[in-house]
Amino acid sequence: MPIRHMLLAVVVAVLWGFNFIAIHFALEQFPPLFLVALRFVILAIPALLFVPWPGVKVRYLVGYGLGFGTLQFFGLFLGMAAGFPAGLASLVLQASAPFTVLMGALLLGEKITGRRAVGVGVAVIGLGVVGLSRGSADGWVPFLLVVLGAFGWALGNLASRKAQTDKPLSLVMWMSVVPPLPMLAVALMVEGPQQIGDSLVSSWSLQALPAWTSLAYIVVLGTVVGSGIWVWLMRRHPAGAVAPFSMLVPIFGVLSAWLVLNQVPTLVELAGGALVITGVLWSNSRRGRLLRRHRRLAHDEQQGV
Repeated sequence: MPIRHMLLAVVVAVLWGFNFIAIHFALEQFPPLFLVALRFVILAIPALLFVPWPGVKVRYLVGYGLGFGTLQFFGLFLGMAAGFPAGLASLVLQASAPFTVLMGALLLGEKITGRRAVGVGVAVIGLGVVGLSRGSADGWVPFLLVVLGAFGWALGNLASRKAQTDKPLSLVMWMSVVPPLPMLAVALMVEGPQQIGDSLVSSWSLQALPAWTSLAYIVVLGTVVGSGIWVWLMRRHPAGAVAPFSMLVPIFGVLSAWLVLNQVPTLVELAGGALVITGVLWSNSRRGRLLRRHRRLAHDEQQGV
């Protein structure tokens, strides 16, 4: 990946890292399943009215919406509402990267180079270190819910790559049409009209201003800007090259949770975070890119190109 594309991937990691703080405050006002439906309703309305069709096959759009939009946030919001810390959730959700690399190889036939395999492996070890240090603190159900969200993100990654659209922002906006109806139906069955109604009535107060501000951040910066850039990168590079950058998200997620929510990471968590950074940098380092370029040139010479 060119340096400028790597920098864009880092920008997305920053936006998504601070997104977990926004989710934390939004969940203080709205029940989790209804919050998933609400965030995508806000996106779906302008998408249907003003955004041109992204020019993709419907099955890829639906797959992206069900994976990235529905399953990811179903697991993430439920897990955080059940008490899983924001900083740790930002870390566990990055299990999407190894899920994406593995499924990219199995389903799309993408190659996993030795260097990338080592880098992802080191990053996964870092995730495991943090997970084992605090994963059982609130019980395993919240942890597994966030892992389910990570699997949904990986499915969305593959669907967006197969979509191959020249209009990534349009794809992100139209993806938002998929989650509202199924999530609203589930929210009504699980959370009930009373709880949902109470959250909406009480939201029209100054006390609820942080929740609405957070929801705006989630919708505009977390989804439209962050996901738009991400889909643009996934279209131009193999899923296995882009996905590891998502492992940088917990660095910013843990840092923001430390600063805003006073969720102080332990030394073990910091060590795990260092492994994550090392793995990402290793799998996408200049040496690896030069080595692949050298191999391509050598192959071309052998073929008489």
